[in-house]
Order: sequence, then C-alpha cells, then structure tokens
Amino acid sequence: MLRYAGGILPLVFGLVLHAHAQRSKFQLPSTFQQDTVSKEKVLTIADRPRDVIIRINFPPAFNPKNRTKLIFFALPNGNSIEWTAGKKASANDDWHYDIQHIAAQTRFLRDNLPDENIILVYLCTRQNSWPAWKKAYPDYAQQIPALIDSVSNLFKVLKPKLILSSHSGGGSFIFGYLDGVKKIPGNVERIVFIDSDYGYEEHYGAQLKNWLADSRQHYLCVLAYNDSVVVYNGKPLVSPTGGTWYRSKLMQNHLSASFRFTTTADTSFINSTALNGRIQFRLKENPRGLIYHTVQVERNGFIFSCLSGTRLERKVGSIYWQKRVYEQYILDK
Repeated sequence: MLRYAGGILPLVFGLVLHAHAQRSKFQLPSTFQQDTVSKEKVLTIADRPRDVIIRINFPPAFNPKNRTKLIFFALPNGNSIEWTAGKKASANDDWHYDIQHIAAQTRFLRDNLPDENIILVYLCTRQNSWPAWKKAYPDYAQQIPALIDSVSNLFKVLKPKLILSSHSGGGSFIFGYLDGVKKIPGNVERIVFIDSDYGYEEHYGAQLKNWLADSRQHYLCVLAYNDSVVVYNGKPLVSPTGGTWYRSKLMQNHLSASFRFTTTADTSFINSTALNGRIQFRLKENPRGLIYHTVQVERNGFIFSCLSGTRLERKVGSIYWQKRVYEQYILDK
C-alpha cells in the first residue's frame, strides 16, 4: 500500500525497494505496463477515496548510473491526463490533444539529457481542479507533501532530484505543498509556474527565498502573460490583482529584496533574471489583449522551464515562444 496522511493509494503489486541497495540493483515493478507505441513504462494509480489520480511515466531507456529527475506536473483545470500528454490529433479528436504535449516535450528532454533518467508524474484530481480539490479536503497541507514523499520513495534508491511543475490551476498544488512543508526540502531542485501562480502570497516568497539561497542547484522559473488586459465574453478575464501578470510581478518584487535582478524589456517580453539565471521570470506583453494561457506551454514552455538557468538552456538556445521543437516526438497515442 502507498499511504499518505490518511489516504490510501492501492497498488496491486508488492513493491520492495531497499533504501541501502545499490542503484544498479534497481528494478521497475512488473506492474508498470509498457506502452506499445512509445515503449515508455506507465503506471496509473487512482485513489478513489481521496479523488487523486497519478500517472507515472518511466523512460524506455534507463541507466542506473545516471542522475534521476522526478518531474511532478500538476495539471491545469479542466484537463485530463490524456489531453495534457497529447498525441497526433486527427480531425475527429478533441482539440485539447494538441495544445500542451507534455509527453512529447518530455521525450525531447530525455533525448537531449542522455545522462539523466527523467521520470514524469502527472497529477490530477477527479474534480479536474486542484483548487476545487483543496476546498474539498481541508487537510490538503498534510496530504500533498505526503503524496510527493510517497511517490518519491518508490524511487528512493535512485536518490532522485525533484521538479515541481505546474500549469494554470496546477499552481494551487504547489502552493498546497508549500503550505505543508514550511521549509522546502533540499532535494527539490526546481519549482515551475507556467501561468499558474494565481495563489501567490508574500509568505511563499520567504520560503522560496530561503530555498533558493540554500543551494546553487535550486532553480525557479515563472512564465506568465499580461492577462490583466484580456476581456472575455464582455468581462475582464481576471481581477486587477488576481491574474498571473500581477502575481508574478509581486513574487519577483518580493524576491528582489534578497536577490539582485537584471531586467530587460521590449515590445514582446519583460525578462527578469537573478542568481546567474537560476531565477527567471518571463512575462509576455499583450497589447492586443489575447489569451495566451496555454500557448505558453505549447511553445516549448515546459521544455524551457525544465532547463532555465542551466548549461543546456544555452545550448538549445532561445526556444521559448518559438516554433515547436518537439514535433518529431509527438506520437499517434
């Protein structure tokens, strides 16, 4: 059984991972099913009593000598795991299959980071909304960190570094995690908000500041667009202080009290960086008042957010907001 703070995720296999075993002895449980198209190994865990759905995607090529990264991706509101993963969409398919492509973007990362094992974990709820789930479960501050720990412990022998990533309402999951841990653990290597920091408040800034100062291997990436000028169905899309444009600027302002930022701006973006690129805010200008909510993911946003501030970011170049670099990795399923 995989347990977290009173909730139980029933696993139908006997999973034994010895904490002191050598990495070379790691074996993936047979209950991970190999996908016939991608050759990736997949396990879906549905916790019906607690309304959480977890899908773990394990790489087809695994080297126990490599570093392991465990990417937790909290889904946007109203999206299924299948839509978020994406596929080659036909004329009869729902349009959601072609707007995020987290699966293809992960394959790009795996191909370009051959010295790393990248395990992807999709996180969603039966409400299709992390904010709604948190309202339904007042003990979320205990549940979310325990969930992260439970999944991480499946791969404990590999000593994985964690990436907490989110899009849209998925940011509520990350803030729920911060509510529970108080001090962000050192094995959390990167935190990502892709148009998802609606719930940011000043006390989270203190947590992020301390975590960023703790290690040169800690990274923060925030992508947002000017949603404050968008009018949808005759009404403002967000309140003056409720959108990610305002909240991202607020976060950057709080962090600027501790870190020296360099800011550049043009008609397209306001880019603010600190700590040699370990902190990056990329804010998209929006003079035409368009909705760029999901475009930020589609235009290589997930890839960029996992590489920002690293040597590989410089190697792949300015891919954010450019033509998809992951097209060849989009599969039929």
